Amino acid sequence: MLLQRLLEREGHRCQVAGTAEEAMSILDRAPFDLVLSDVNMPGESGIQLAPRIGARFPQTAIVMVTGVDDPKVAANAVQLGAYGYIIKPFEPNEIVIGVMNALRRRELEIENRRHRERLEELVAERTVALLSTVEELRLAHQEVKNAQEETIHRLSIASETRDEETGAHIQRMSRYCELLARHAELPEERVELVRVASPLHDVGKIGIPDRILQKPGPHTPAERQIMQTHAEIGYRILADTGYQVLKVAATIAHTHHERWDGSGYPRGLVGPAIPVVGRITAIADVFDALTTRRVYKAALDPHVSLEMMVAERGAQFDPHLLDIFVRSMDDVLAIHAAFPDETAPPPY
Repeated sequence: MLLQRLLEREGHRCQVAGTAEEAMSILDRAPFDLVLSDVNMPGESGIQLAPRIGARFPQTAIVMVTGVDDPKVAANAVQLGAYGYIIKPFEPNEIVIGVMNALRRRELEIENRRHRERLEELVAERTVALLSTVEELRLAHQEVKNAQEETIHRLSIASETRDEETGAHIQRMSRYCELLARHAELPEERVELVRVASPLHDVGKIGIPDRILQKPGPHTPAERQIMQTHAEIGYRILADTGYQVLKVAATIAHTHHERWDGSGYPRGLVGPAIPVVGRITAIADVFDALTTRRVYKAALDPHVSLEMMVAERGAQFDPHLLDIFVRSMDDVLAIHAAFPDETAPPPY
C-alpha cells in the first residue's frame, strides 16, 4: 500500500485495516499513536469511525483522507475529533507533514493533560501538608501560575510556527490585548487572564492542512470554510480544563472571529453576545495582521490600518472597544515598535 510504504520510509511502524471494525480490533490489541482513515470505506465510514476512536482511545490521533473537497465533510470530521483533513490527490510531503503535525498536537495534548494532573497532585500535596505560612502559599501559587504560562507559551509557539507568523506576533498580541483590557477598565484579574490567554487565539490552526494554511494568496470559498474550522478546533483543544486561564483561552479561540454585526464565525454571535475577551482579541488580531508583513502583502502603516478598522466600527468591531483602542494609539505604537518581525519574508 502506497501510504504504508511512504510512512514506513519516514520511520513510522504501520498496520493496515480494510474496514472500521478491523481497525477497532487492531486498536483493541495494541495502542497506536495515530489512525489515517479514508472517509469512504466499506461498511462504516471514516466519519462514523472517528468518534468511536475518540471515545475508546482518546490518546490516538485521527487524520481523515478523502477524494471529496467538501467543506461540510471537513467541518464535520473536525467536530467529531479528527486532527487533520487531507484531500486527494495529494503530494507525498502533504501526508508526511499532516501526520507529523497531528502527532505533534497529540503529544502537546497528552503533555498538557499530564501537566494538569501534576498540578492537581501538587495542590493536593500542599493541602495535605497543611501549608503553614503565607510565603509557602505564595510560592505554591506562583509555581502553578508559571507552569500554566509555560504550557500556554508552548502551545502558542506550536500553532504559530505552522504559518508565517512569528514569536513577535505572540508578544504583540498579548500586550495589545492587555492594554485594551486595562483601558476598558476590566478587573485586574481579568486583564491578567487576557494577557496570558490571548496568544492561544489561533491554536486551532494546528488542525488545518498545510496547503491551505500556508497558501501564498487568497483562499477559495471551499478552502475558506475549512480554514474557519480552526476556531472550533481551538475551542475543543482548550475547553476541557479546570483552569480559568485555559477556559478564557478557549473562549478567545472560539469567538475572536465573530463580528459585532453577527456576520462572523463560527456561530454568528451578535454584539454583546460575543464575550468581551473575544471582542478585545479581534481588534488586536486584525490590527497586527494589517501592520505586519506577510508573504502575500506588505505591512500597512499603523495609521492607515487604524482608518480601515474605524470604517468597520459597529460592523466588525465593538464600537466602544475600538474607540478605546484608537485613544490608546501612542501605547499601541510603542508595542508595535518594541516587537518587530525581524525575519519577516518580503511580499511577492
